[in-house]
Amino acid sequence: MSVNRKTTKVFLVVVMMLAMVFPTSVFAASGDVTSIEFDTNDTKIYLTVNETTEQLRVLANIEGSTTKKDVTNETTWTSSNTRVVKVDGGLLTPLEKGTARITARHKGAIKTIDVDVRFAIDEFKLDQPDKVEHKLGTEGLTVKALADGTNDVTTEAKWSTSDDSVVKVSKGELTLAGLGTATITAEYKGLKASYTVKVIAPYQKLAIVPGEDQELLVGDAPIELKVYAKQSESDTGQGTDVTDKVELKSSSTAVAVIEDGKLKPVALGKSTISVSYLGTTATLDVYVRNPYEALILDQSDFVKNPVMFMNDSVTIKTKVRNAASQSIEVNGEWTSSNPLAVTVNGGVITARSAGTSTVKVSYLGISKEFTVTVHPTVTKFEAAETEIDVLKGENKAFPKVTGTLLDDEEKDFTSSVVWTTSDENVVTTDDGKIKAIDAGVATITGKIGSREVATVEVTVNEKVLVLLPDAEEFQLVIGKTLPLPSVTAVFEDGEEKDVSSLVKWSLTGSAAVIRDGSMRGLVKGSTTLKGTYLNKDVKIPVVVEQEIVKIVVDPVTIDLNIKKSKTIKATGYYSNGKTVALSSKMNWTSSDTAIVTAARTSVKAVAEGTATVTGSYQGKEVSIKVNVVPRMTKLTASDKRLDLKPGDIKTVTVTAEFDTGAKTSVGSSATWTTSNSSVAKVTNGRIEALSKGTARIKGQYNSKTVSITVYVK
Repeated sequence: MSVNRKTTKVFLVVVMMLAMVFPTSVFAASGDVTSIEFDTNDTKIYLTVNETTEQLRVLANIEGSTTKKDVTNETTWTSSNTRVVKVDGGLLTPLEKGTARITARHKGAIKTIDVDVRFAIDEFKLDQPDKVEHKLGTEGLTVKALADGTNDVTTEAKWSTSDDSVVKVSKGELTLAGLGTATITAEYKGLKASYTVKVIAPYQKLAIVPGEDQELLVGDAPIELKVYAKQSESDTGQGTDVTDKVELKSSSTAVAVIEDGKLKPVALGKSTISVSYLGTTATLDVYVRNPYEALILDQSDFVKNPVMFMNDSVTIKTKVRNAASQSIEVNGEWTSSNPLAVTVNGGVITARSAGTSTVKVSYLGISKEFTVTVHPTVTKFEAAETEIDVLKGENKAFPKVTGTLLDDEEKDFTSSVVWTTSDENVVTTDDGKIKAIDAGVATITGKIGSREVATVEVTVNEKVLVLLPDAEEFQLVIGKTLPLPSVTAVFEDGEEKDVSSLVKWSLTGSAAVIRDGSMRGLVKGSTTLKGTYLNKDVKIPVVVEQEIVKIVVDPVTIDLNIKKSKTIKATGYYSNGKTVALSSKMNWTSSDTAIVTAARTSVKAVAEGTATVTGSYQGKEVSIKVNVVPRMTKLTASDKRLDLKPGDIKTVTVTAEFDTGAKTSVGSSATWTTSNSSVAKVTNGRIEALSKGTARIKGQYNSKTVSITVYVK
């Protein structure tokens, strides 16, 4: 390891010594760049701003070659002062006076050269002071550009203005354009010179004569206008007439126009007349009014609904009014926007072909216009409905109206029809709808233009509060029919009316069908009978089943105490022997609800007495007798203890008390027993003592018992 280290050190020393003795190029490999140089022998380059440029080329010396290679485009260029000299790909462009060093770099090789930049001239100025003032309108103004004192370069210089709306400049010639201040600049061979120009108005005041606001009427003769200019506000007289040098303008040519220097009123409104001259302006307000207040057309109905059919014609007279009670007939100016559809001649409007046209009539500033619609020839009209029912307070759309054309094609004219009513207390036709005001009947009439196309009878009904059918449910036998129920309608005003014939009935499903005013059962199942009248519906459940051949009830007779209830069991028998519970379907009724009431499946005792409860199903009726008796609350005996001798007889009175408050002697009806028949016996409350001893006598009535102790001594 030590030997290798010593060898490495010796090698490094030798390399360092060779590097000191021989130049770097000695070690360059064949094809490497050893140095670069410019293609000029000058040590310094001299350039003039805007006059000269210089293209430097870089040549590279290549190891092993005697030929120099042009590497200009592969070289990196820099300028030490880019404000003086700009370098781009070796092209030197002088910008301003000064010096700069240009450096070229290529693959580690560097070359520099100095550049001295000068102007082509030493001095550049204008023959004007720094600030000047001119009056707008002054002509023939010029400025000279001088180089090196006396050399006139005005036409060669480049001229510019900071504001060409104030001053324009071209080759030293000035044109004053408006008021304000602008800087005029000339540039020549890299040098610039400038001065400031202020443009002022030569006149301080401009006036339009006549000077006051103008009030004109449409149709008045034109007024001649004059324009005068004054140099100051204090100048007396009108000033200088500049009318021929100015152009008067109207802010609204629809109101007033300027023709040949004259003001002409056109139409109602306000317009401002303005004029500008050499930086000074003036205005004049013009108010144009109409000589008449209103234009009146005598065919007002047609104008409101201007609809015509082919070859129809209407004549409209025109009047103007300037006071509440004065009208003057005039010949207005009539025009049609589409003469192919509508022609108009002196107020005579004629329909020529299907289409629309805007017809306008004008007279001295006032006008009216309306759009005329022309329909093709119609042979007949037909309304979709000739009778309409509507509820009070509700709205309904107008019926569709169809017209048949000459070629038998049908066209919808609904939107063109205007409707009126025979009785606005019943029906109105405002806002495009039928409005029901009050119960009653009215006729509405539809017109298109002047042609009547439809009449419709409108019946307004009171709103229904409720529909009351005479049945709450139906049991329908397969193959048999039942009449539809009767229905009473109760209206909002309290009126009741039998509407059975007016109700529209329907059935859900396929278990039954409606035919000829009756329901017929088809198959077993359930369905709903729905009836509709005006704004209300009624629904009744319907059960369709096989026929019941017999109904058996249990019990057949019922005894009840007051306020007590008893359930009734009703069983239906089909022809095939199958049964069905009918207790809740029998619609039980009582012959005397003051004694007995009947509910869905039970009866209830109300007062003492007898009543018959009847129920039916599928037309088969059964009855149950119900006896209502009072409930005994207490049973008492006249004696609780008897002391007798053999042979004595004593009759005991037994009293029953009921929940009705009644009391009854029931001794003869009670059941009597004795505990010792050898001592005492009892018959219907009659006690007979037989021998000495003790016996307990009991009397029972219904569920109550009384006891009497008998001592025989």
